[in-house]
Amino acid sequence: MKNISLTIAVSGLNNTDNPGPGIPFIRAVQESGRFDLKIIGLAYENLEPGIYMENMTHKVYKMPYPSEGKIAFLERIGYINDREDIDILVPNLDAELHTVMISEKELRDIGIRTFLPTLKQFEERHKSELEKFGEKYGIKVPKSFAVSSITDINRIPKEFDYPLMVKGKFYDAHIAYNKEQVVNHFNKISAQWGVPVIVQEFIKGTEVNVIAIGDGLGNTIGAVPMRKQYITDKGKAWGGITIADENMVELTRNLISAVKWRGGMELELIKTINNEYYLIEINPRLPAWLYLAVGAGQNMPEAMLLMALGENVEPYTTYDVGKMFVRYSYDMIVKLDDFQKISMTGEI
Repeated sequence: MKNISLTIAVSGLNNTDNPGPGIPFIRAVQESGRFDLKIIGLAYENLEPGIYMENMTHKVYKMPYPSEGKIAFLERIGYINDREDIDILVPNLDAELHTVMISEKELRDIGIRTFLPTLKQFEERHKSELEKFGEKYGIKVPKSFAVSSITDINRIPKEFDYPLMVKGKFYDAHIAYNKEQVVNHFNKISAQWGVPVIVQEFIKGTEVNVIAIGDGLGNTIGAVPMRKQYITDKGKAWGGITIADENMVELTRNLISAVKWRGGMELELIKTINNEYYLIEINPRLPAWLYLAVGAGQNMPEAMLLMALGENVEPYTTYDVGKMFVRYSYDMIVKLDDFQKISMTGEI
């Protein structure tokens, strides 16, 4: 089969203790064998490791922060597109997804495709809306309460027993064992990610996750469940293993069918000792541990690019159980000239 020539722009190059999906996404599509790729990296910080990693990108451009809005985003991506002729844009960070989604028409007009959830799908799975989401689709979810100010903390319903989970609207999650800790976590999270901050019922059990991708028509193209084996203080998996759990896969398929989910997703679940599953979060993109699914036989980034091009993709039906991933840190020696280029000119 002839390889497809593509220029893709990929964000999420922050491969640190709070890693983004960009580098594993790039590795996956490089290894797929279906594409002749030109890879454009999109970075938000000068020290994102993916900027400096060899054989990952052909060029890297700095992007304006998502908080700067749609106009700033379109101006910058238009500038990049004029020079690189992007075929597909792959945003990998929660904070940038909304801006990209509401810019879909403008992107299409300049020849850039995406393969993302619809705005409705994105909005209704927000942490603050998760209880309604669970009721609508028949999935158990913890009770949640949105907090936008210190005053709201006094209004947390009495049926919420400690400990509680305190979560940011994009990232961050902490356990609180008393009201003082709720206040401390609220101040820290809201300062970084804004409001609302979500206070969520704590469900005791084992945290398990599913990476999946849907075609937008109700079909599950891929789904791989895993259990975290090592978790950082930021709650990120530093090691994990694929598991045989047909109930998790079936729950995922049913959800994708009901929602007609388009694009990648990660379901974060708690499995109780009674074998009940509580959905605690839906991340609306492929997660940073996506390379484990590739290693288990499901190259979801390859499938995403093909579907973005309008190709029919046969669903993956199997995966290898007992495949593990372990992250590691690696010291790169970086030229000061390269750091200065990205800092001063916004591209390298």
